Amino acid sequence: MANDDQTEGELLNQTDIDALIQEAMEEPEEIIYDPEGNKVKTPKGTRIEPYDFRNPIFLTEVELRRVRIRHEEFIRYLAARLSIFLRLEYSLKMSRLSTLTYSKFTETIPNPAHVVLFKIEQLFGVGVIDINPRLALTMVDRMLGGKGHSVQGERYLTEIETNLVDDVVSIVLEEWCRQWKAEQELDTTIIGHESNGRFLETSPADAIMLVLSMEAGVGDCSETIQIGLPYYTLEPIIKRMHEAKEKDLGLDSAQSESAWQSSFNQIDIPVQAEWDGDSLTAKEVLALRPGDVIRFPKSVLKNTRVRLSNSIKFTGEIGLENNRVGVKLNRKVEEESPEL
Repeated sequence: MANDDQTEGELLNQTDIDALIQEAMEEPEEIIYDPEGNKVKTPKGTRIEPYDFRNPIFLTEVELRRVRIRHEEFIRYLAARLSIFLRLEYSLKMSRLSTLTYSKFTETIPNPAHVVLFKIEQLFGVGVIDINPRLALTMVDRMLGGKGHSVQGERYLTEIETNLVDDVVSIVLEEWCRQWKAEQELDTTIIGHESNGRFLETSPADAIMLVLSMEAGVGDCSETIQIGLPYYTLEPIIKRMHEAKEKDLGLDSAQSESAWQSSFNQIDIPVQAEWDGDSLTAKEVLALRPGDVIRFPKSVLKNTRVRLSNSIKFTGEIGLENNRVGVKLNRKVEEESPEL
């Protein structure tokens, strides 16, 4: 009987079950800190995402969308150019456009591989193109008069085959640069080749890369092409693209007003008043002793400069007010002139 009573006590009714399900579905409240360092509860509907300062996501959603559109155009034009070059239908489809660290990007390169290193003359850094060897050999076969059938097996490319594939890579790079012509004229140079991704050392391991993966099809061969570019290489042209888009929309980021934060009110800004006196020789400076008097002309009092946080912002006149030294501000200095 005792066991039966205990079993009945452990049974839950429908109300208890609904309450448990509701509790499990509710998201726990997270604690965040305001600019003053105080703990505050997250407002309803706020989503908190982790941010890695060593590996930041350098593209906003808007910028990434614009970059994706630009690369979709690049793929469309490139497929047409390669079809003409190989005299065979060449299909290209974007598989993925994402950001990865350099170390993770090199891990995606299979072995054996055909990796082409290139340099954009007007920008910093080295880019990487990874072409599957089977696809590369299929294109070589077509360039030498073959029917473009898929080559069986994977192997390293010979020097002659590498030079032939470079003709295709040159078209890829030329078309990629053409898509950014509105932002900047770009020229590329092939600077090397590798057959194993583990040997690549063109960027730091934690450098952020923009990686474009494409599914390429020629004849009966369908393989992958990857293009990887470091963040510091793309940053200048993406910035120009963003500024041009804002200008087209009538937005001027330089003139946009920044919102004043209440936490700014407590920031201490050093204030200094200064003026120019007569010059002294080095001998006179060495002869100075406590109690000596250095004479200044009266005009310096009317030419007092007020420096805020090491930047001259006002000119005024120094004097006394309620037995305290003060400066009357006469004119605002828009830009610190060289003579000041």
